[in-house]
Amino acid sequence: MTSSNPRPAEQPALTRHAPETKAVTGRGATPAAGAGLERELDEMRAAFTAFREVNDERLSEIEQRGSTDVLTGDKLARIEAEIDRQQQRLDALALKAARPPREGEATGTRTRESAAAGEHRAGFLAYMRKGQEEGLRSLEQKALSTGSDPDGGYLVPEETEAGILRRMTSVSPIRAIAGSRQVSSSVFKKPFSISGPQSGWVAETAARPETGSPTLAELAFPTMELYAMPAATASLLDDAAVDIDAWIAEEVEQAFAEQEGAAFVAGNGVNRPRGFLDYPQVAESAWSWGNVGTLSTGVDAAFPATEPGDVLIDLVYALKAGYRQNARFVMNRRTQGVLRKMKDGDGNYLWQPPASLGAPATLMSFPVTEAEDMPDIAAGAPAIAFGDFRRGYLVVDRAGVRILRDPYSAKPYVLFYTTKRVGGGMQDFDAIKLLVFAA
Repeated sequence: MTSSNPRPAEQPALTRHAPETKAVTGRGATPAAGAGLERELDEMRAAFTAFREVNDERLSEIEQRGSTDVLTGDKLARIEAEIDRQQQRLDALALKAARPPREGEATGTRTRESAAAGEHRAGFLAYMRKGQEEGLRSLEQKALSTGSDPDGGYLVPEETEAGILRRMTSVSPIRAIAGSRQVSSSVFKKPFSISGPQSGWVAETAARPETGSPTLAELAFPTMELYAMPAATASLLDDAAVDIDAWIAEEVEQAFAEQEGAAFVAGNGVNRPRGFLDYPQVAESAWSWGNVGTLSTGVDAAFPATEPGDVLIDLVYALKAGYRQNARFVMNRRTQGVLRKMKDGDGNYLWQPPASLGAPATLMSFPVTEAEDMPDIAAGAPAIAFGDFRRGYLVVDRAGVRILRDPYSAKPYVLFYTTKRVGGGMQDFDAIKLLVFAA
């Protein structure tokens, strides 16, 4: 039964847990490296310490009265929101650190470019700012790989393409943890040994029987076209201080990353990559190649009421030892909020905050990747994935990011139709396991 007592004596606890009420958005500019980053991490740790204290209080109230006090629940919700905000700030700082330097920030970078790369960059900038195609057309005659494709548009310089992919790796959660290949064709085909070669023991002088051949499967990863269309004003393009390379990377990174994130998780393979949740799912006891193994919580839309952490242990050890070394959990923030309250048999919290800038939170000492496209906890939903994603899922990028300048469709704005080709799919079906919230 919920208490109606306002409990004035408890009010100082809100002041004691300062991180839960501090407004993140009011702190101004991003703090400098060094002390500023340490402050962010310290505040994250302080917020989690406050969370543990209030959650322990909530559990004690449930044991004593069978329900949680309203004030305790409200404090816990505010602290959880603060932890989420702190995590977002840490992610933003890590992303900023991954961004390529702007013009003038890296001494000597431009002077180290090859003559061909410098010529390509100069032609690209002239095309972006003024629509002058002569420089890129002359390059097209010298090297067919540097011109326009049948649909029109020109390849961005290699440095710009590398900057876009590097930034997308920081923004797109699955791309950051999956395996990756860059190809020049539209389809990447990869043979994979399902059974492995046959072998055996024999005596020194005994006959060697012929061994069986390995069973191979051919995996095909077609690349699909992904596009974004940022717009610019004439004044932006005329401003010589604006780094066009950095501007185009910033404009397309979020659009590309959002589309990729959804496709790598649940894409159906039609005009987009195939996500790891789209493959057939079978109980781990009946697992076979071509399916993703699953374990069930035993309860629809929930963890078991007693020893809920045991199903996570079962999930971890459903994975073979060779995969566990580099394994991680993947879930959305709402599922992570549920797991944040769980303890082991000794009363220690299973979830722990990041230990350093750029490091992930951990669950049972395994890293946690937050992917918003993962399903929420619901009846029959595979809300938690665990595995070695670098071995289990492959992202295939076709070399080249193309841009087509369009000054006519949205005058007075100039549109930049930016395309890249990317594919994805499972490459090792034994490397990823799913936890399904079902009886």
